[in-house]
Amino acid sequence: MTTPLTVMLGDHPHTRPLKDGTVPVTGVDCRYLESSPLPPAFARMVRELAYDICEMPTATYLQARDAGVPVTLLPVVLVGSTHHRSLTRLPEGPDIAPGDLAGRRVGVRAFGQTTGLWVRGWLQEEYGVTSSDVTWVTTEDVHVAQFVNPPYVERSKATRVVDLLRSHDVSAAVLGPKAIGGQGAGLVPLVADAENAGLAWTRRHGTIPANHLLVVRDDVLRTRPDSVLAFYQALKKSIADTADERDDSPAGRAVTAGWSASLTACLKIAGRYALEQGLIREPVDVEAIQKDTAFLDT
Repeated sequence: MTTPLTVMLGDHPHTRPLKDGTVPVTGVDCRYLESSPLPPAFARMVRELAYDICEMPTATYLQARDAGVPVTLLPVVLVGSTHHRSLTRLPEGPDIAPGDLAGRRVGVRAFGQTTGLWVRGWLQEEYGVTSSDVTWVTTEDVHVAQFVNPPYVERSKATRVVDLLRSHDVSAAVLGPKAIGGQGAGLVPLVADAENAGLAWTRRHGTIPANHLLVVRDDVLRTRPDSVLAFYQALKKSIADTADERDDSPAGRAVTAGWSASLTACLKIAGRYALEQGLIREPVDVEAIQKDTAFLDT
């Protein structure tokens, strides 16, 4: 009897048909595991190779690849959006602009958090504020154990990023999409017209920032390529079948399966940002990444 594929996916509208069996994985027994919250599962994947297939943040994947963790990217974007609204402040606090952050302290869950990668990218690109111009105050460690934070990163005893703001330990905070609607309720973005600024970024770069991708362990891809292909095809169908549940916002358009000009551009930009920010040591060879799984869409 074939060993089941262990799969760790978040609870998204486009993954539910897989997890509830509406879209079967032909010829493959999949065991869908749960983690609530999801981020600890990312650390288990890169540190322990705990699953056969796992959802993974973009920055975590780039750092894992740079550190030699034996995982391969599958061409799927599970979560994505623009992030100009992700840099926030207290509504009653000083009305600071992004360009005012040089020399200040900014809260972020972890220096390797993907939302932080994208925020620091546009912060440098559009306002000239580099990563080292800011002291980044974190509440968690990065997922990839081999990574050592740069000297301008400081670990706080706080457990939530918003608490750093409310205690006035930081001037601004980076919050991901879920956190903005949760702990970050009531906070305001530093960018005055964040939505249009984000849309302008997507037009300029020809892509939408990906937050969560998908990886497979190298040994599983090597020994069970047909099973990986069957899973990928089922997930691709699940994403296609739920297209009507997504709107035309960047978050809705970000969810995709298959290699495309947009995904290639996204990885190239994320790789450049990661290198500029010291998250990785070597440039990202996107063509090599694509070559590893080109057979999936043939």
